[in-house]
Amino acid sequence: MVCCPCQSGQAFVVCCQPLHRGRPASTAERLMRARYSAYVMRDPAFLYRSWSRATRPPKRELATGQPTEWLGLEILRIEQGGEQDDCGLVEFVARYRNGAGEESLHETSRFRRENGRWVYVDGECRQEGEA
Repeated sequence: MVCCPCQSGQAFVVCCQPLHRGRPASTAERLMRARYSAYVMRDPAFLYRSWSRATRPPKRELATGQPTEWLGLEILRIEQGGEQDDCGLVEFVARYRNGAGEESLHETSRFRRENGRWVYVDGECRQEGEA
C-alpha cells in the first residue's frame, strides 16, 4: 500500500487519487488534503481545477518555481466546510524543504462550493511567531 501524501492514513488510490481524477471532494478538508497531495505529486492540473475561477492564477504560474520537497501536513482547525455547508475554513501547517532549507507554510484557507463542487478560494498565511 502506498500511503497518501496527505497523511490521512489511507492508501493514495482510495484517498486523494480519486479526487485528482475528477471525483468531487465531500468536504473542504478533503479538498485541502487533495490539494496538498497534488503539490507533493506535482499535479498542477488538479491545483488549477480545484481553484475558484474568481481567484485562480494563470496555469503557467502553477508549473513554475523551484523544486519543493513536501515533508508533512498538519490540520490545525476546521470551521464549517462539511457535506451540508457552502463555505469553510481549514487552517494547516505544511512543512517543506527547498533551496533555502526546511520551512513551513501556516495558512488559513477559504473554500466554497461552486457549481456543487468544493473549490479553494484563497488563504491567509502566518509568519512564524504570529498568534
